Amino acid sequence: MNHVNLLLAKPKILAFAGSTRIDSFNKKLVKIAADGAMENGADVTIIDLRDYPLPLYDGDLEQQQGLPSNARKLKDIMLSHQGFLISSPEYNSSISGVLKNMIDWVSRPVEGEEPLACFKDRITGIMSASPGALGGLRGLVHVRAILENIRVIVIPDQIAVAKAHEVFNADGTLRDKNQEEQVKKIGARVAKMLIKLAA
Repeated sequence: MNHVNLLLAKPKILAFAGSTRIDSFNKKLVKIAADGAMENGADVTIIDLRDYPLPLYDGDLEQQQGLPSNARKLKDIMLSHQGFLISSPEYNSSISGVLKNMIDWVSRPVEGEEPLACFKDRITGIMSASPGALGGLRGLVHVRAILENIRVIVIPDQIAVAKAHEVFNADGTLRDKNQEEQVKKIGARVAKMLIKLAA
């Protein structure tokens, strides 16, 4: 593959956390995975769901007003990317309400658009960080099931970072460099898969 084709094949990956908390552990974690993707040739966009507030999904509201503007913005951003990196906190052993609500809104069908168009065949890496001993592992089971049911291709590799309140440096990096490399590898694997598919 020549240099021009490599540039054309550069994959676009969208990275975000399923948390709106300003100092979210999962926002820090997904940025590390994003670094791994960028180091392996991907063009990564990092967004904060805090910047796209949404009402709780309500079928009556959708019928009366259509998709909220922020749901449409998120859908358009997702449509322009071939892969995702998602770091999800665990809320009561499951997916966060913020992430599930976003998925519920952007998954809604729109006239002239293929069903689940912004999820279909997106290569995705998932991860979590939690103060608990399991690092959010139980929540990732549900995140993976939901994503796979809406036609996302979730890579087998994942990581759950335990005792998240103790593991980050002030600059957002992980104190354990082996663990940081594991997180970066998730981003790297998503990037490499997308590059192979483009080739």
